[in-house]
Amino acid sequence: MDGHELWLSQCAEIDYTPEARLYEEGTRTSQDAADQLGCDVAHIAKSIVFAGQDGAVVVITSGANHVDRKRKLKRLLGHKPSMTDAEYIIENTGYAPGGVPPFGHTKPCTVFLDEDLMQYELVWGAAGTAQTVFPITPDELISLSGATVADVKQ
Repeated sequence: MDGHELWLSQCAEIDYTPEARLYEEGTRTSQDAADQLGCDVAHIAKSIVFAGQDGAVVVITSGANHVDRKRKLKRLLGHKPSMTDAEYIIENTGYAPGGVPPFGHTKPCTVFLDEDLMQYELVWGAAGTAQTVFPITPDELISLSGATVADVKQ
């Protein structure tokens, strides 16, 4: 089962039916996704994975932003989360880098949502692989991911 199939099975468990799109050229980076979709990079909801004290920390941030791990995430978590590698990301979310969805992880994760995404009617997240994306409203994203909305950008 590839990452997209895994994610679709996780979506089915929560009764969510996404409108995923496949792009053979890949949407590995936020700019790649924006170029393929014909939208501004700020509308891409990229999932960045860090290692926290109690497991993975997934930050869903605008493709236009960088996460402030040293100051803002440290304030939110009470400690500075560590950078991760592909093995950690796969082990803790079930998905490879470039395809980590904002929800549907195989292990419990702490999830934060960049407050900047709240200004858009629709954002685009990875759907389990670096070739798949799906549209979602920020409110749906909060509801399905259990994310805490916060200022996480540098």
